[in-house]
Amino acid sequence: MRKLIVVASLAAASLAAAPALAQDRAPFTGFHVEGIAGWDRPHVPNDRSSGVVYGAGVGYDHQAGGLVLGIEGEASDSSAKKCVGGVSIAGDSLCASAGRDLYVGGRVGALVAPTTLLYAKAGYTNARINSTYTTPTGIGNLTARDNLNGVRVGGGIEQSVGGSAYVKAEYRYSNYEKNVDRHQVVAGFGFRF
Repeated sequence: MRKLIVVASLAAASLAAAPALAQDRAPFTGFHVEGIAGWDRPHVPNDRSSGVVYGAGVGYDHQAGGLVLGIEGEASDSSAKKCVGGVSIAGDSLCASAGRDLYVGGRVGALVAPTTLLYAKAGYTNARINSTYTTPTGIGNLTARDNLNGVRVGGGIEQSVGGSAYVKAEYRYSNYEKNVDRHQVVAGFGFRF
């Protein structure tokens, strides 16, 4: 009987402490998954175009006091496309479009309020540029895909919006080989586990 009372007392104490532990969890700690969308402006030599970037990301953050360290990955695509005509003959067309972009990197941030994080990020990115050349007769049509390695840097603000949800706004700059770069401004919505 005495053992039963001790076990019941310990169980009651642990159940009472569980909500307090859940409330003490740092709002920027844990795995997260998010969707992003925004403005994309790729720049290839002698040309710029704008479009919409959209994608999904995953990562893990650890908050220690007012400092947050994290790793993240993202896959995105873009609607940015530019075409010019009359390149070699009348009626031909040369088009370049931004394709998928893969990113992996890290971020470091500082809390400016209990649920607001300012952060900077940097990492590796690999983008695809799709090119097509078409003629009025179809003879000599060409299609090419070029994968470009690069570095992405950026920064943003993230706001916890209760529970495990968050929103963010971010600017990032990517610099690729072959003198290609891009500027992006994105908004994101995600969940932390």
